Amino acid sequence: MSFQIVYTQSAAKTFEELEAAAKSAFEHRKKTKKEKSSKQEGLFKQVRKTLQYLGNDPRHPSLNTHEYDSIPNPYHPEEKVFEAYAQNRTPGAYRIFWCYGPDKKDITIIAITPHP
Repeated sequence: MSFQIVYTQSAAKTFEELEAAAKSAFEHRKKTKKEKSSKQEGLFKQVRKTLQYLGNDPRHPSLNTHEYDSIPNPYHPEEKVFEAYAQNRTPGAYRIFWCYGPDKKDITIIAITPHP
């Protein structure tokens, strides 16, 4: 079952900032003729891949999806919010917080943030 990805305003802003940083790093890397990707490029690639997995299968094993209690569901406060791993075993690893809704085949991205 495929889901449509919907973003909250803050999650969309974070995603755009990560994308802009990755594009800037890519342009700089091409100008200096470096081969190795930057951290910003790698992070954006990992976040984008995680979002693709969420859209295709929110229970994909690499996401390590589990409930998260500290953030309220923006649509139905009694329903669950989940955490998915964009990175693992990395200091400040990025996490994606999400919930189902507002429509039946939607997944709303609440936040994209480094783990404290």
